[in-house]
Amino acid sequence: MNIQWTEDRLNELLCTPSDELVCDIAKTEGDITVLGAGGKMGPTMCVLAKNACKKAGVQKRIIAVSRFSDEHAVSLLKSHGIETVSCDLSDFAQLRTLPKTENIIFMAGLKFGTLGNEANTWHMNATLPAVAAEYFRDSRFTVFSSGNVYPIVPLSSGGCREDDPPAPIGEYTQSVLARERAFEYAAQTYGTRAFIFRLNFAVDLRYGVLCDMASNILAKRPISLATPALNCIWQGSANEMAIRALLYASAPVTVMNITGPETLSVRNTALELGRYLGVEPIFEEAEGQDAYLSNASKAMEVFGYPSVCAHTLIRWQAEWLKSGGRTLNKPTHFEERRGNY
Repeated sequence: MNIQWTEDRLNELLCTPSDELVCDIAKTEGDITVLGAGGKMGPTMCVLAKNACKKAGVQKRIIAVSRFSDEHAVSLLKSHGIETVSCDLSDFAQLRTLPKTENIIFMAGLKFGTLGNEANTWHMNATLPAVAAEYFRDSRFTVFSSGNVYPIVPLSSGGCREDDPPAPIGEYTQSVLARERAFEYAAQTYGTRAFIFRLNFAVDLRYGVLCDMASNILAKRPISLATPALNCIWQGSANEMAIRALLYASAPVTVMNITGPETLSVRNTALELGRYLGVEPIFEEAEGQDAYLSNASKAMEVFGYPSVCAHTLIRWQAEWLKSGGRTLNKPTHFEERRGNY
């Protein structure tokens, strides 16, 4: 498919619901609040949910909650009639003024800039989830987490599965595991239903692992091979799975790895991006033998395969940057191995 890339066209692709999402959102009882909706994934997720409701012929409030520092996010939400609530979720007095809806997608958290800011990291990633889980105890939750709570594993392993024990490296991933534990406690204590959404690298073209690599190639910055492989998933599919996951929220909690089915070689991905970009990649460091990898076979069984495969995403990413598409300037640090974000 030859796409004439614009911001509107990218958002259209991200916000067009599949038949499966339309079917599942019709089965999901009640309104949906997205906490932390102003980040990288939240705005298109809210619009996607709204469009799915329209197509299903159901009436739901889709409430986007954030401090909303990104004017592009606010414009997208308002242009699609999404209800927005400006709220500093780290202020628990403000949090407790929010309406209690039947469904909550919990995306609030802190990752970038956590090194040297550990206390605030734990406040946002551990204390806030505990307070939110208690306040919204009767809601169903999709709770965003990270595949980085798992250990680094050999490439031959096929990636960590949900029953593999967590082994977080560094305070960011330790605090993310604390977020999960807060919702597990709510499930045990209050019967709160939750779906733990262990995501590995959503790709939106404006940010993500492929954007990081392509930007480095264009700037002739070397790409490290110390982390030799990665997983990623089209953000449109990840957002669909997050909304559909509300139907699978449970007590005890459901835990699922969310990523694409492919394990991508960093070297081969960079070489493919370089061919599309017309620039030869520069590599550094010896090629490693292990990485953060997740096995998403359970998610593939429940939700089906992503609508866009990895090799199409690679081509799209190159086309997006060549066409002058903007970036969010939020590196993923996918190559980080010591937990310092």
